[in-house]
Amino acid sequence: MSPRITWGRTMGTTWGLAALAVAALVSAAAQAQTSYPSRPIRMLVTIPPGGAPDISARLVAQGLQEAHGWTVVIENRTGANGNIAMTEVAKAPPDGHTLVMLADSSVTINPHVYSKLGIDTLKDLLPVASIASNQFTLAVNPQVPVHTFKEFIDYARVTKPPLPYGSSGNGSQHHLSMEMLKQRAGIDLLHVPFRGAAPATQSTVAGDTKVLFSGSASASLIAGGQLRVLAATGKKRSKRYPDLPTLGEFYPGLSVDIWLGVFAPPQTPEPIVTTLRTEIHKLLARPDFAERLNVSGSLEPLILSPADFSALILEDHQKYGRIVRDLHIQAE
Repeated sequence: MSPRITWGRTMGTTWGLAALAVAALVSAAAQAQTSYPSRPIRMLVTIPPGGAPDISARLVAQGLQEAHGWTVVIENRTGANGNIAMTEVAKAPPDGHTLVMLADSSVTINPHVYSKLGIDTLKDLLPVASIASNQFTLAVNPQVPVHTFKEFIDYARVTKPPLPYGSSGNGSQHHLSMEMLKQRAGIDLLHVPFRGAAPATQSTVAGDTKVLFSGSASASLIAGGQLRVLAATGKKRSKRYPDLPTLGEFYPGLSVDIWLGVFAPPQTPEPIVTTLRTEIHKLLARPDFAERLNVSGSLEPLILSPADFSALILEDHQKYGRIVRDLHIQAE
């Protein structure tokens, strides 16, 4: 038998098998995409009901139900500043039926403040879709005798014992932001951590704590006079509170912009991730949906490409790593 004929048949068989394998993979991917979801989707939220991640998750769930009939069940899985929910999702089957709505602090700050996190947030969580951006406002209980940011700094410098401030947990962005302000302003405040922004806000409204960096869920409390806002944390002034100065107007370079995103277990098939991202971003692009986010608390839709979202995550991970090291912050 001619070697040329044998080579041709062998290569023909090899290429034929390769073609069949590729076709099988394409078929499997297409089937995964068209059959998804095959059951209710669980979306974990790391905080109690009421905060920005919870508001956003419920709006996304409602939007997907209305648009496609998908059932998305929201589960508030609190504890360890989001680590419990993150770990559960990181170890869940990668089929797109277990997701988590995360604030940036869980992904970019927790790895630097928890010595035993249990997962690598850059490797063990798959970014699915950017959701929203926001900034904090520095808010005080109205009984605190200040009406401007400068008055607050002056008052905090002389108040003994130090004013207690609430946060959504040790190592949270609320916590880190206040510690950054303390360092730049040369003031002392007493940290009182809670399991989520909602109970921290309730404590400040009740007067048990006196000040906090409040998030989107505090909009109605601010409007009702139960909290008094003094400054905003973004690089630019808040659209909702354009008369509020930014921290950077007093301390150049001091700013905190926050984001929310949906994450899945690693190895989740790309067709499923693409389906989720596409449908979620369709919702965010709708003016009526954006308005619902704003009404719920000044959240702005954040629609980023996969590459841009990944770049933002890495940039913030490196930035907050430096800040945590400089401030020597560790979770208790």
